[in-house]
Amino acid sequence: MRRNWRGRYRNNWYPDRRRKTNRDAEDTSLDNSSSSARISSTTGSSRAPANRLPIVVPVNSGNNIWKIYFPTQDSPSAEVTKKIQCFKSFIDKNKNLFDLEKIDQTRSVPLDVQNLQNELIQGWPSFSNDLSEAPNDTLNLLEYCLHETLKCESKIKVRILNHQPVIPLANLKVNYFGKLVTIKGTVIRVGSVGLICTSMAFECSSCHCVQAVVQPQGIFTAPNFCQSCNGGVKFEPIQSSPFTTTTDWQVAKIQEIQSQSISGTIPRSVEIELQGDLVGTACPGDVLSVTGIVQVRGESKGGEDGKRAARLLQLYIEAVSIHSQRNLSNPSLSFTLKDYYAIQEIHASEDVFRLLVHSLCPTIFGHEPVKAGLILGMIGGTENENGSRSNPHILVVGDPGLGKSQLLQAAAHAAPRGVYVCGASASAGGLTVALGREAGGDFALEAGALVLADKGVCCIDELDKMTAYHSSLLEAMEQRRVSVAKGGVVCSLAARATVLAAANPAAGSYNRAKTVAENLKLNSALLSRFDLVFILLDKPDEKIDAMLSEHVLALHSGHKGKNTNKKTNPNSSNISISDGDSNQSLR
Repeated sequence: MRRNWRGRYRNNWYPDRRRKTNRDAEDTSLDNSSSSARISSTTGSSRAPANRLPIVVPVNSGNNIWKIYFPTQDSPSAEVTKKIQCFKSFIDKNKNLFDLEKIDQTRSVPLDVQNLQNELIQGWPSFSNDLSEAPNDTLNLLEYCLHETLKCESKIKVRILNHQPVIPLANLKVNYFGKLVTIKGTVIRVGSVGLICTSMAFECSSCHCVQAVVQPQGIFTAPNFCQSCNGGVKFEPIQSSPFTTTTDWQVAKIQEIQSQSISGTIPRSVEIELQGDLVGTACPGDVLSVTGIVQVRGESKGGEDGKRAARLLQLYIEAVSIHSQRNLSNPSLSFTLKDYYAIQEIHASEDVFRLLVHSLCPTIFGHEPVKAGLILGMIGGTENENGSRSNPHILVVGDPGLGKSQLLQAAAHAAPRGVYVCGASASAGGLTVALGREAGGDFALEAGALVLADKGVCCIDELDKMTAYHSSLLEAMEQRRVSVAKGGVVCSLAARATVLAAANPAAGSYNRAKTVAENLKLNSALLSRFDLVFILLDKPDEKIDAMLSEHVLALHSGHKGKNTNKKTNPNSSNISISDGDSNQSLR
């Protein structure tokens, strides 16, 4: 019977994808008109999993707030009572930290775990370990104390801030199951917002007594027997009961940041489930610090009914708090004391800009004007009040084999937030944004390279190989936004990225008798979006070729920087700058 029910109500109750724990229920009653179709003929035939008894929530708890957060426990133990008194004393001393009006609106309370740990070190010395190892019980205990002390009207949730350490996604394995962790990544996919039932009221068909049952992980669970008459086994769900509660629900997917990913491997990613006031806080391209509880989701593979199918477990994170770095100027920067000493030493040098130019991709000999332009593109300009873009776009055109790809890769690696893509293998959705479908049929936004590089650098190699997708770059490069209007979804995502592109001439080598547009066969609209266009020519020169050979031999022999530290003259390198003076100094 359970299999039949799951196939019938999957789109409404989300038994597989939409997980839920007891601590995140909200006091939101279902309306009769909107919920009558959710459960129309369900009876006592649906049961909880065989290894789990239904959790019955007392409907006549009155002022017993303890039962709201711990429905299976009658009263706290002596050890727990000591912890409660310790945290309540902290609340009484720091009531100015709690905004009661905001708490009533959001039903959540932010708590700085670092300050809290210092305050509770005497009365609750194991607080940090309890929070990491047993987060559900610890968070429920904190919420109970806040609810009782602050006299809140409804159930509240605690949002943990400044939780340390931040775990790389590569280290997120099964040993963290059930623990509280903090990760950092870029949002690459955001699903639609839905509702999930957290507690359902049931009426016994024999004595008509009402009892509420927690719906664990969003799975429909009916009581096994009536606690009033001990004989009723058939129940009717009551959607309009005040004990039937729902909460907002959303799934997002984050990917490890570029600096943590290993070259040549698929970037690691993990799903996060947002509930309550956290719904809607994640947008594709945002850099998030997520604190949450590691959970597992079971999926069947190899059979329809799942009885003989292989059981696959997938890790996901049930979010407790989210810190978005959307409005920060440098979201991915963090400096150590060694970095500050290096910055001070660079600042004390005579020619800082020349040092930066020679530090960008030192394995490539020469090309100082191009390196200077790429550095200026990574630095960007000043935001204008009129809303015009401040980030320049740069195009490097030239003969093959002159190091254009290495320069772009070095720029993407040096930038605080850089994304490198190759035009030969990119699509319009991969560059901007794609609209996909979830398992339930809803749409989800998947961020492309330009959205992932928001407030950073997007390096596009082989621009001439993606002529079919040039039109998708026009809006992002000029308006710094990407618009989507598909499948009834109309939205706009930020793409405030500097585009550094490289292209080869269509004829194989650059023809100086033709214009840049004729050599590249780019339309004038796309070419006009670039503020700097560099043209690299492979001109035979005995002196330059000798210096280049010496530089390559020095690199392979281990004497790095033998010729890269020389103050080469830009006039002597095989470079010409379009619409500019090639004799212009880097200073």
